[in-house]
Amino acid sequence: MILTVDIGNSNIVIGGVRDDQILFEARLRTEATKTSDEYCLDVKSLMDVYGVKPEQVEGAIIASVVPQVLNSFQTAIKKLTGKTALVVGPGLKTGLNILLENPGQTGADLVVGSVAALREYEPPLTVIDMGTATTVSVLDKNGAYIGGAIIPGVKISMDALTERTALLPGLQLDQPKRAIGRNTVDAMRAGIMMGTACMLDGIVERMEEELGYKTTVIATGGIAKFIIPLCRREIIYDKDLLTKGLVTLYKENVKRKP
Repeated sequence: MILTVDIGNSNIVIGGVRDDQILFEARLRTEATKTSDEYCLDVKSLMDVYGVKPEQVEGAIIASVVPQVLNSFQTAIKKLTGKTALVVGPGLKTGLNILLENPGQTGADLVVGSVAALREYEPPLTVIDMGTATTVSVLDKNGAYIGGAIIPGVKISMDALTERTALLPGLQLDQPKRAIGRNTVDAMRAGIMMGTACMLDGIVERMEEELGYKTTVIATGGIAKFIIPLCRREIIYDKDLLTKGLVTLYKENVKRKP
């Protein structure tokens, strides 16, 4: 079994994959102050829940946008399984042609999502990942990564609205019934959720205008399932996209080793 780890700013998604079948996916809260021993116990507890023993893990791979957590998690996996995890970053072969001003600054999560999208779908592609931030990545007709956009995520917008306005209440991500809210909560929900859906429709349209052709649009991330049904543009929801991308990168890099 391959252990995949996607360390985001808010959550860590851990997957167990055997023969391209995802056996489990689980989430931990990202906590920069946790030690490797604490993360080791967290991962061990998750594996126990899903009936997976450490000795069943043949390898692991990590993508992280939180450097201080990456080191702790690498050590945790080594302690638990005896395996040294691959890390998405310099030195790892991705096969992705990145046409940016500084390719080395491309986020690990963007690389993983793009690799997975290219394996599953025909380019040109637009890949949306909705987490703490919402990222939009564009892959041209040749499958090259040519850039994208980074946008404050839904929860960032929601927290900013509720924390900085004394009279506005907290909010759950329930689907709004209409664009014109008849009370404060419905108005906030319409603004945040429908507003985000309209933003995604609009930015994809503008990106395609710049490209000069349409793309297949794929969305992933924990927030996406709430927002994508509100979009007017056809968007494919693939909740396992990053896990599949990590498995692809692991296999390609292990296979390359002499």
